[in-house]
Amino acid sequence: MNYINTLNAQIQSMVKGFVQNVPNLIISLLVLIVTWLLAKSAVRIADRLTKHTQMRENLKQLVETLVRMSIWVFGLLIAATISMPGLTPGSLFAGLGIGALAIGFAFQDIFENFLAGVLIMVRDRMRIGDTIECQSITGKVERITLRESHIRAPSNELTIVPNSVLFKNPVKITTDKPQRRFQIVVSVVSDHDLDLAAETIRKAVEGVPDIDMNHPVAVFAQEFKPSAVDFLVQWWAAARQKDEFTDRIIRQIKRRLDDAEIQIAGAQPTTIEMVKPPEATAQPVPREIERV
Repeated sequence: MNYINTLNAQIQSMVKGFVQNVPNLIISLLVLIVTWLLAKSAVRIADRLTKHTQMRENLKQLVETLVRMSIWVFGLLIAATISMPGLTPGSLFAGLGIGALAIGFAFQDIFENFLAGVLIMVRDRMRIGDTIECQSITGKVERITLRESHIRAPSNELTIVPNSVLFKNPVKITTDKPQRRFQIVVSVVSDHDLDLAAETIRKAVEGVPDIDMNHPVAVFAQEFKPSAVDFLVQWWAAARQKDEFTDRIIRQIKRRLDDAEIQIAGAQPTTIEMVKPPEATAQPVPREIERV
């Protein structure tokens, strides 16, 4: 019976303490609502302030995220102090330090991606809109968050990449400069005049619009093959050119080589075989005619 009385007393004490703490809980809830409104308003203000600046888009996102997080951390600390009167800011920060250490070991990958996202946003390279290549990932950067980046592939597929992958591995940014060099290999049958073939290829590339003529078109004999010679063709154009531009280059080279009667290696020349009519053979004379 003593155990039952003790349990009953404990339950009544807990209920009484909860009822007494209801006003504090209501105030804490109001603090959280005010925190949510302040965070929302602060993000809008930060967006308006950074909109008229030359700040990069990823830095704008970083500022908005840090403003939102700072307001929420401050609001949660106030709400926790109000809802638990015995909790002091010093003990709360001490508890947060121990808890952060435990959470850091448990969620190491999440914090690694978080820090990588901050560093990616701060550094000057890899902006939103750039085309990148990282390991087997190729595409356009659409969004950078504190944990992941959104890469849109040329086939319109979206790849969500953890920021730690982009931070720890080499990343090739093909649109870092407005102009870049492109190249293809053209194989020409070695029986032709190589100087004429190189000049024909050079004029073909120069005749395509949107070529950057500040950099001369380069045509180099690169490699001997059993019956052909490979020419390395290099030209400069806008870094954001698509595959259609290379298609125009290839078509123009093929057209000019055909006009110059220069055969591309692997292409069989068109020949017309003259088929001889069957020779007339003497037909045997029927025996009836022979008798007549």
